[in-house]
Amino acid sequence: MRALVQRVSSASVSVDGTVIGQIGPGLLILVCAMAGDTAETSAALAAKIAKLRIFKDDTGKMNRSLLDTGGAALIVSQFTLAADTSRGNRPGFSAAASPDQGRALYEQFIADITALGIATATGSFGADMAVSLVNDGPVTIWLDL
Repeated sequence: MRALVQRVSSASVSVDGTVIGQIGPGLLILVCAMAGDTAETSAALAAKIAKLRIFKDDTGKMNRSLLDTGGAALIVSQFTLAADTSRGNRPGFSAAASPDQGRALYEQFIADITALGIATATGSFGADMAVSLVNDGPVTIWLDL
């Protein structure tokens, strides 16, 4: 699985002008299931993100995790993270999981993050979404598992 993680002060996702998910301080997680990913991949990515030490401690160093801070996660599916531009200017997405597998792994990832005790909000799989965020730092991390 592939994820783009952004530390945020706040974030929201809307469909057709209606906010369907929003959080305060925490992480915006854009996630893409890749061909060959499994439930184990999802669990490993969720654990990695939950423990990623990218929040400031009392001395200002990035030394605290989402679990440490009690922050929330806004999880948004984004198959375009699988883009391959190595053959020209039009991205290819053949490395992404099929839509059925992608949906199942997206839902599994949400369940895995929630099971770790993290408050979650979500986008809508396959929908045309508008994502708003206030990136804190900015801190943006790319993860591939």
